[in-house]
Amino acid sequence: MTVSILSLHSYPVKSCAGIDHDQAGISQSGLRLDRQWVIVDGKGLFMTQRGHARMTLIQPGFQADDLVLRAPGLPAIIVPWLTHTSEPAQVPVRIWQSDTLGFDEGDEVANWLSGFLGLPCRLLRVHPEAERVASLQHVEGWRQKHGDAAAGFPLRHRFGFADGFPFLVANQGSLDELNRRLGAKGQAPVPMNRFRPNIVLQGLEAYEEDYLSGMRVGNMEFAFVKRCARCPIPNIDQSTGLSADEPGITLAQHRLFPEGVLFGVNAVVAGAGAGATLRVGEEAEPEFDI
Repeated sequence: MTVSILSLHSYPVKSCAGIDHDQAGISQSGLRLDRQWVIVDGKGLFMTQRGHARMTLIQPGFQADDLVLRAPGLPAIIVPWLTHTSEPAQVPVRIWQSDTLGFDEGDEVANWLSGFLGLPCRLLRVHPEAERVASLQHVEGWRQKHGDAAAGFPLRHRFGFADGFPFLVANQGSLDELNRRLGAKGQAPVPMNRFRPNIVLQGLEAYEEDYLSGMRVGNMEFAFVKRCARCPIPNIDQSTGLSADEPGITLAQHRLFPEGVLFGVNAVVAGAGAGATLRVGEEAEPEFDI
């Protein structure tokens, strides 16, 4: 079976609801506007569904270039787009062990978010001068391992507020296998949005992504630089914000490795020039790690 892109997803505000795309602009930083905003608490620490599952009920969208946020029980709020002449103050923010820069989107949206989430918080956007890059260790390790195939593949991949890499690629075949195992235990199946991928592939066998060095889509070369260890977020129903024990238990029973409980692969890209796009249904040529 031909391998192709089944679905595309971006998450403009880290750990809030995603947006599904038929096609999406793409750059070295990820899908257009993916994780370009982050919510921080009163101490300036970034917030995620790990500690604030209610964040999944915040739905980002866009009106022209302006960010629009919606949440149950609140009127929508518009966050105006930064103009090219603006020089916002830099706000230091750390995403896990990675230091970067944001800028504050103001009191109005801060009050809106604080009211919904029930604690003081602020909305930051990636600062124009931020220079956060994907793990040099993992990218260089991939380049060294793949020799000629990696010739010219860049080392530095600048991106926004995602956990560690600009892309998360998932395999529908792997989710089908997980759901088969859940069904055998009398548990309900889970949708792919539990795993918050950017790119979902179809046509691969279950967990075949473990054996891929990357994939080619058109003129773009994706390097699968790290398998993704999962936190408890897949246990959170993305439509309600409610958490349960599954699919985490079942996933751990067959996907526990020294690196953690694994599902999906983190990726970086080369060849995504100006105007580059990905489309649902587009063929992806898998490259096996031999």
